Amino acid sequence: MTTPGTFAPRPGAAPLPRMIRAQAALETRMLLRNGEQLLLTVVIPTLLLVLFSTVDVVDTGDGKAVDFLAPGILALAVLSTAFTGQAIATGFDRRYGVLKRLGASPLPRWGLMAAKTASVLVTEVLQVVLLTVIAFALGWSPHGNPFAVLLLLVLGTAAFSGLGLLMAGTLKAEATLAAANLVFLLLLVGGGVIVPLDRFPDAARAVLELLPISALSDGLRDVLRDGAGMPWRDLGILAVWAVLGLGAAARFFRWE
Repeated sequence: MTTPGTFAPRPGAAPLPRMIRAQAALETRMLLRNGEQLLLTVVIPTLLLVLFSTVDVVDTGDGKAVDFLAPGILALAVLSTAFTGQAIATGFDRRYGVLKRLGASPLPRWGLMAAKTASVLVTEVLQVVLLTVIAFALGWSPHGNPFAVLLLLVLGTAAFSGLGLLMAGTLKAEATLAAANLVFLLLLVGGGVIVPLDRFPDAARAVLELLPISALSDGLRDVLRDGAGMPWRDLGILAVWAVLGLGAAARFFRWE
């Protein structure tokens, strides 16, 4: 028996870390149950890795094709999840009023963004594990510093997340869907993922090398294929994109 005026269990918001974990788990389950998202984040990178590693379609230079392709496909996986998938999902959450309602819940808005980021990271871990296993089966033999690889993936995730949230928070959902998929296709072709950048004219290559996907794929390739040390230039490019993208998203993101 309880004293009048008391409640059991005690009402109130859950601890903030628990709320963020619960929201992150929900975001991850929703992503993994979405057929379109699975196509984008798992099926397409896997098919590209297997196809271009086993069929001589693109001249990737000396050495095994998988040694060139695997780092680029890992970069593509980050792009598909942190940018394209997150932009589309967040854009439609905003359109249907989900963000507005969650923003009025006990979970603070920065906590919601933290949960979305955690969901992206969990998905990327699953992607990297899957693609690495497939690449090893295809004969991949990576080298280099694992810490450099981790740093590249983290900065790449930050850069693409900022750009994805900026797009989702400023454009209409339908425009975000079209633009995010178009950017994905353009960066797939012109970002050094499958086609080496030295196949492009010098003027175009100088511009393409400054893109975040090019910096991520080239940095991963330098480390994993060539055994290079810390790729400071590529890390610097990704850091600049991360600061600009996240800063612009924080400034211009609209919740309604």
